[in-house]
Amino acid sequence: MTVRASREVVFEAPREAIMEALADVEDVPSWSPVHKHTEVLDRYPDGRPHHVKATFRIMGITEKELLEYHWGDDWMVWDATETVQQRGQHVEYNLTPVGEDRTRVRFDIILDLAAPVPAFLIRRAKKMVLDVATECLRKRVTTGGAV
Repeated sequence: MTVRASREVVFEAPREAIMEALADVEDVPSWSPVHKHTEVLDRYPDGRPHHVKATFRIMGITEKELLEYHWGDDWMVWDATETVQQRGQHVEYNLTPVGEDRTRVRFDIILDLAAPVPAFLIRRAKKMVLDVATECLRKRVTTGGAV
C-alpha cells in the first residue's frame, strides 16, 4: 500500500538557513515530535549526514529506521530501508529562493506500507507528518532552536 503526501510553503528565511537546520540531524528530535532519537552513523566529506539511525513514533507506533541521505545545494533526500511497518520510504525537500530572504519549501514523502491501514488513520498521520515537516521546521529555522 503506497501512501503519498506533499506540501509547499514559503519560509521567511534564506535557503542556507533551512539547509543548515535539515543537516543538523542530531537536533531534529528537539523540534520534531515524531522523531524520538537520531544517530549519525557516517558523514559525507562536507560534514553532512550520510547514514542515520532514527527512531520515530507516530500514531502510537514506534519504528526504527536506517536512513540514507543525499544532498544538493537546494535539496535533500532520504530513503529508508525496509522495516516491520513499511517496505520503504522516500522523502524529499526541494528549496527555491523567493526574493532575497524567502524560500519556497516543497516536502514530499512516499511510504510503501507493509500492510493496509484504515483511511482515517492515513489522513491523520499525513497531516501530522506534513505539519512536522513544514511548520515545525519553519519554527526551528525562524527561532534558531527547539520549538
